[in-house]
Amino acid sequence: MDHPSKDGTVAAAATFARDLSTSLGEPQQLQLAVAVVVDMVDGCDAAGVTMVARDGLETMAATAELVTGGDQLQIELGEGPCVDTVKTQATVISGDIVADPRWPRWGPTIAQRYGVRSILSLLLYSGEDSYGALNLYASRPDAFTTEDILVAHSLAAHLAVAVAAARLSEHKGLAMVSRLLIGQAEGILMERYKVTAEEAFDLLRHLSENSNRKLALVAQDLVSSGTTSGLSTLFAAQLREVPHQPDGRHRQ
Repeated sequence: MDHPSKDGTVAAAATFARDLSTSLGEPQQLQLAVAVVVDMVDGCDAAGVTMVARDGLETMAATAELVTGGDQLQIELGEGPCVDTVKTQATVISGDIVADPRWPRWGPTIAQRYGVRSILSLLLYSGEDSYGALNLYASRPDAFTTEDILVAHSLAAHLAVAVAAARLSEHKGLAMVSRLLIGQAEGILMERYKVTAEEAFDLLRHLSENSNRKLALVAQDLVSSGTTSGLSTLFAAQLREVPHQPDGRHRQ
């Protein structure tokens, strides 16, 4: 397709940003992003997002099989543009991956297997946090123009901001749910064992430590089951250490 005009690119980027902010979640955001990248960047034939996961790199969105195949080979070989982007925290571009000395095994293999010749890998980051890379693939050498690179950078920036906002929102939502569950679990313990809120929280905390599980998960189990089955021994041991208050309740 023809290169979009400057005004058209700005308008399309704005629409892209709005669409990202109203998408259902991170998987949908990423899949929307790679589809828009292929549509808006003239030299791009396929695109994908590779995110940094606990066990390494993971392909989270892709427009073609070559993207997932290229990522997998990078993981297996420990070399490639996405690996370099995440490692150096910088944009990586190659106009001919076959002859690129940075990836002597990955480049020729991907070129032969999928017909890829050019690659552009952009870091997804927001503030001090980096999430992964937006990767653009092309079937011809030197496919990405200066304008292509600028457009791709703009889209990557919008995507990174959207991912950061979604993760922050999810974190706040989970924190609110956790507080609610812990409060409900405290209520169950206060009623069942006639303890104060502070003592109920202390019982939950001890169970969390002894079972090596997060406090919210312990609370969730208690609220879901409505019983203290399997917890009675610990609770009884803890309560024996807590003297009674004059009103019959326990205190520390």
